Amino acid sequence: MKRRARIAAFALLLALSAAAAVVWRGIRSLDRPLPVSASIVYRVAPGVSLAHLAADLSARGVLREPKAWVLFARFKGLASSLRAGEYAILPWDTPRALLARMVKGEVLLHAFTIVDGWRVRDLLAALRRDPQLVTTLSPAPADLMAKLGAPGAAAEGQFLPETYEFPGGTTDVEVLELAHRALVRELASAWKNRDPDLPLRSAQDLLIVASIVQKESALPEERRKIAGLYLHRLQIGMRLQADPTIIYGLGDRYDGSLHTADLRTDGPYTTYTRAGLPPTPIALAGAAAIRASAHPQKTDALFFVASGKGDGSHVFSATLQQQDAAIERYLARQREKTRKGAVK
Repeated sequence: MKRRARIAAFALLLALSAAAAVVWRGIRSLDRPLPVSASIVYRVAPGVSLAHLAADLSARGVLREPKAWVLFARFKGLASSLRAGEYAILPWDTPRALLARMVKGEVLLHAFTIVDGWRVRDLLAALRRDPQLVTTLSPAPADLMAKLGAPGAAAEGQFLPETYEFPGGTTDVEVLELAHRALVRELASAWKNRDPDLPLRSAQDLLIVASIVQKESALPEERRKIAGLYLHRLQIGMRLQADPTIIYGLGDRYDGSLHTADLRTDGPYTTYTRAGLPPTPIALAGAAAIRASAHPQKTDALFFVASGKGDGSHVFSATLQQQDAAIERYLARQREKTRKGAVK
């Protein structure tokens, strides 16, 4: 009898020791680096169970001890707290760290950049090309602003050029909502803090001016001066005579060059024939162009032309005579470049 009791006790001790070893191995596994040699993008589906997730990660060679991972999550009360989305599983990750990220919802973020000076059609085309976004919009949606809660508004200019981060599964409309809200905030701030003597009636007027400045200024240091020049023209009742507005109005008819007929053909964007601002922005103006237009440089310049130096700079003139001389210098530089090119 005593011998059998000793055998039973020994067997129980062995079982307890084995169980303790399993538990100890499981606990240690939570803080050992995952057996992955390169980063993996893993998607947690909505509503997936912890046990199914652990089994799938084990089958993929990510988790060594899936049962320990599940038991730990349940012990901590985290089993039902996992958030769906894409996660980056990194070589130095541990099961404990991976679980914490999935509970916090620290999903993998993708980036989409809206470029200063794009038109809305450029933006829509770029959204359609991005493989990380879910496309819901047609190439030229007529009701775009209605989808963003601003029915009747012109879409041009209503999105702030910036880089936006988003999780997998995000739609094109959701990115546009981010960009539109950012534009509304930036424009409201610029309008509130604008110089008090601007010849503008509304924040929309400011955005239209900023879009022209965006298209005209290649150098950051010239933005405020170009803004000041156009606002000076508005102040004295002079027509803007802005080539980018003509190009915008031509749309697909623009062949890469502006012709005399283009400047003389009247239309809503023909600022050579019509006074005041065009009816909408002509591009997506960046924050810098908006701020420059809200705080323009005071200038007596009314004209400007490319310097011809090849650096995007301009020559500014207060009189037509000075402008004609600047144009002649520009043409002379171009002729010299052509001559040197021919010699080579």
